[in-house]
Formats: sequence, structure tokens, C-alpha cells
Amino acid sequence: MRKKIAAANWKMNTLQSEGKTLVANLLSTLPALSESRQVVIAPPFTQLVNVTAQLQGHAHIHASAQNCATEKSGAYTGEISAAMVTDAGAAYVIIGHSERREYYKEDNATLVKKSDIALENGLQVIFCCGEPLSVRDAETQNQYVETQIREGLFHYSTEQLKNIVIAYEPIWAIGTGRTASAQQAQDMHAHIRSVIAGKFGAEAADDMSILYGGSVKASNAIELFSCPDVDGGLVGGASLVAEEFTGIITAMVNS
Repeated sequence: MRKKIAAANWKMNTLQSEGKTLVANLLSTLPALSESRQVVIAPPFTQLVNVTAQLQGHAHIHASAQNCATEKSGAYTGEISAAMVTDAGAAYVIIGHSERREYYKEDNATLVKKSDIALENGLQVIFCCGEPLSVRDAETQNQYVETQIREGLFHYSTEQLKNIVIAYEPIWAIGTGRTASAQQAQDMHAHIRSVIAGKFGAEAADDMSILYGGSVKASNAIELFSCPDVDGGLVGGASLVAEEFTGIITAMVNS
């Protein structure tokens, strides 16, 4: 079933006390959710257990890790395995965020290993894709994103695909002073859905949740989420303010 999702990526922000307060404030203002309207919160690893505990008893709101290791276990100092993420109570993990691709040089082959091991451990994967400014300026964004999806997801079965959410991040519109329009978001989301349909069939593509990750705010969420192929957002900075993220969630619920 295709879901609308508002996902919060806190990145490397908030200490434990701040995270607890943020979740408490969010839960106190949260609109009613349903099986088709869900919320995901991805705190730093140090807060994953705390956040999971706070979300107990709140249906349709789930914890997520921001990343996981490529290996199951072993001598990998500083890494967090998918099994550890599951053990902490998370239901989701973000794989291939643009910052992981850019800063830590994670390529498509690395991300396949992470996604594979996440699925093996019962996690749902938020698989990120998106093009940098140079690609957008060259007008080759469709081919670029299609390659990311082909190399990252095409080896899965249709059944496995049900546990994957795609998040499109127009990297060129994040921190560059340029803004992606709702129509540009819709165009890419429609292209992504067509790529999925070409490999897995129209039904699988229609069931796929595709989130937008380009500086989503309460002020632009309604317009973005009204696009037929935009199924919610992967939200960064705006998710660190309970009132702002509640506005985004409300837009998602009403879309």
C-alpha cells in the first residue's frame, strides 16, 4: 500500500535531553495518523533507544537510523550494524543520503550492501537518490537518478521492494540559493515512478512511496505534497523545530 510519510532526519544535531524534549513536544501536537499517513523520526544513534521508548504506544510513528554498516559484525571500529539498529527498536534506516554519498564517498555498490543487510534484518529502507548542480545544469538529471535507482534497487524482487521507500534529494537546491519548484519535484518523482514501473510493473510503482528531500518547510509542504507523485518528505532542519515539523506532518496528513 502506498503511504504518505513525513520523515525527520535530525542529522548530527541534538543532545539526549534536547531530543527527548523535541519528541515530547511533537507528540503533544501530533495530528491523527493512519496506516496510510505515517511519521518517521531519525535521531543520532545515541538517541535511538530513547526515541523508540518515547514512541511506544503511538501508532504509525516509527524510529529510524540515519545509516548502517555494510557488514554484519566484526572488527569495524565505529560502525553500527543493521542488527544493532533493529535491536535498538528502529523500523527504518536511511541509506545513501546525499551527505553520505558526497562527504563519505559512498558509491552505489556500497549502498547495495547496506540496503541488502538492512532488509535482511527486517528494516525498511529509505533509499536516497538525487543529482548535484552540475548534472541539473547539464539537463541530464533523469539519466543520473535512473542510474542510481537501477544500480541500487533493480536486483530486488517485487516483494522486497515493498520494504523500500525512495527519497529524491535535488542536491542542487539545498544550500545553493536555488529553489526547486513543486513542478520540478513532481517531474522527477514521476520519472522515478516510471523507472520503477519499467522494471517491477505498474502496480509496484503505484504502491511505491517517493518522498521529496529538498528543503521541505511548513510553508511549502502543502504545495509539494499536493503533487500526485510526491508522497511526503524527508525533512532536515525543519524537523528540529516541533511546531515547524508538525505543520509539515499536518500537510502530509491532509494531502
